[in-house]
Amino acid sequence: MGYTYELKINPDEEEIPVSETVREITEAQFQAEVLDSTKPVVVDFWAPWCGPCRMVAPELEKLAGKVGEGVSFVKVNVDEARDVAIKYGIMSIPTIAKFEGGTLVTQV
Repeated sequence: MGYTYELKINPDEEEIPVSETVREITEAQFQAEVLDSTKPVVVDFWAPWCGPCRMVAPELEKLAGKVGEGVSFVKVNVDEARDVAIKYGIMSIPTIAKFEGGTLVTQV
């Protein structure tokens, strides 16, 4: 799952494998990966058919690479995780949400 390309934030920096910056998680993993996380989590609610989602993904990858390990970045496919999307009121995609201490604190 996910992308197969590698991301270069700066030509002088080492390439960062995408799977290490933004991981795709399932509905079953949401509790452990997002709500139970001890650090802030940025969630990209997306779907494979969504053109704007594909445009946002590389920028999110860059941000994740710059922020480092202090924040987790994950992707949730709304087609496969409908209950999670409904619970958090995801009405359109892409939606980027930030969770802290298991609570949704902001979304755009």
